Amino acid sequence: MTDYTLAELCVFACSEAFRNNGEIVATGVGPVPRLAAGLAKLSHSPELMMTDGEAYLVEQPVPIGPRSYDDRKAAGYLPFSRFFDSAVWTGRRHAMVTPTQIDRFGQINLSYLGGTYDKPKTQMLGVRGFPGNTIYHANSFFFPSHTQRTLVPGEVDMISGVGYNPARRVAGGNYSGVDLRVIVTNLCVLDFGGPDHQMRVVSLHPGVSFDEVQENTGFPLARIGEDIPTTAGPDAAALALIAQLDPHNVRAGVFKGNPSAIREAA
Repeated sequence: MTDYTLAELCVFACSEAFRNNGEIVATGVGPVPRLAAGLAKLSHSPELMMTDGEAYLVEQPVPIGPRSYDDRKAAGYLPFSRFFDSAVWTGRRHAMVTPTQIDRFGQINLSYLGGTYDKPKTQMLGVRGFPGNTIYHANSFFFPSHTQRTLVPGEVDMISGVGYNPARRVAGGNYSGVDLRVIVTNLCVLDFGGPDHQMRVVSLHPGVSFDEVQENTGFPLARIGEDIPTTAGPDAAALALIAQLDPHNVRAGVFKGNPSAIREAA
């Protein structure tokens, strides 16, 4: 078996979220999602479109970490205004992001924790682009710490992004664009294939049990079957591409101690 780290396993698992997406813009926010989008384009999904994060489309994903500005190989002009018109509002984008909280129906929070809207206990970034993103195009998520503080009981403290909660649907509202795909955490891979689009475990990382995942989740989880498969890991070719996309080994800092993906069952 090829030796790989937990971060590299998560990059590989996240890259699968972009498989068979077609010619859309793949956006990964944060080291693991960004490496995943690049890995997907360089391996199984070359039709994906990517940006340099500024104003250009690129065919060669831009490596993460320090670089020369001229290292970018622009393939097309895509300023911010055109990005919204051609990708976001038209649904031709799949973003993978890391909110602070998520609940069983995929409602996400990046705004505040505790307290009330006018007097939050902890103020964060605000809703940012999540309201529009979650009603217009596909979204997936990465959580480096799978705990009941991130996958929370009840609802998130502030709904920054639309989910599948039927109690929050407004009569006459158009929710046809809500498309939540995959959640990758440090323990497992989940989707929204449970009853009423609730979360479901589709694979367990090596050495992780369903009971461990459930214990660290704030709500009951569905499961893909009685025998949940083990999350597939990267082969030597995928690891070489990940290293090419991350020449400064930024991925080693995602998890404390940069642990191996292979561990004993908890």
